[in-house]
Amino acid sequence: MLLSLEGVDVHYGHAKVLHAINLHILKGEVAFIVGRNGAGKTTLLKTIAGFLKPSKGSILFDHQPIHGIPPEKVALMGIRYVFQDKRVFGELTVKENIELAAYPTKEKLSDSVNRILSLYPRMDILINSKAKGLSGGQRQILLIGRALIGEPKLLLIDEPTEGLSAGIMEEILDVLTKMKGRISMMIVEQNLSVVSRMADRVYMMKEGSILKEITDKTVIEKSNALEGYL
Repeated sequence: MLLSLEGVDVHYGHAKVLHAINLHILKGEVAFIVGRNGAGKTTLLKTIAGFLKPSKGSILFDHQPIHGIPPEKVALMGIRYVFQDKRVFGELTVKENIELAAYPTKEKLSDSVNRILSLYPRMDILINSKAKGLSGGQRQILLIGRALIGEPKLLLIDEPTEGLSAGIMEEILDVLTKMKGRISMMIVEQNLSVVSRMADRVYMMKEGSILKEITDKTVIEKSNALEGYL
């Protein structure tokens, strides 16, 4: 077991926003968190990453408790969070964005660049361009590549295909598919066709609770079957 949450509650002030969350991910798995807006999906990722502290319950990562540990320490333990907003350092070049991510891990810059190019070779011609000129899809790929620096064990990715055209979405899916089996991923995603193509495990959320855990591939591979749980 790589990640396990048991009975996790989270509050915003007096309001309870996550209710007795139980979930787990095995090494190498791709798990998707699915649900309508306001279901608590992003809150769940932020809690695992250390940005929010559970009011109850436990989070174990690689058999070590991480609930209550600050996000920078969670990241160094091997969990990286790719935020939803696709925000990069626009005035810096792509290479400089990578260098900033590589610095705390002490990974060689050349190794970090090569890691991203192995996922998305087209980034080579953009390496010395300012990041503000990248498309939304290219920014997402840069952020995913940066999160891989230092060889983490788990990526938390929030809405990787949101707002992207079908063609760019396929590029993102190609990158994620190349990563599958090499690293565990927990992905928040609204597009059920994406979920059906990639998921090993699906958690359906509603109003801060897990309604259903699905591991049956015959159900996962049919996006219309997943819709029945929303």
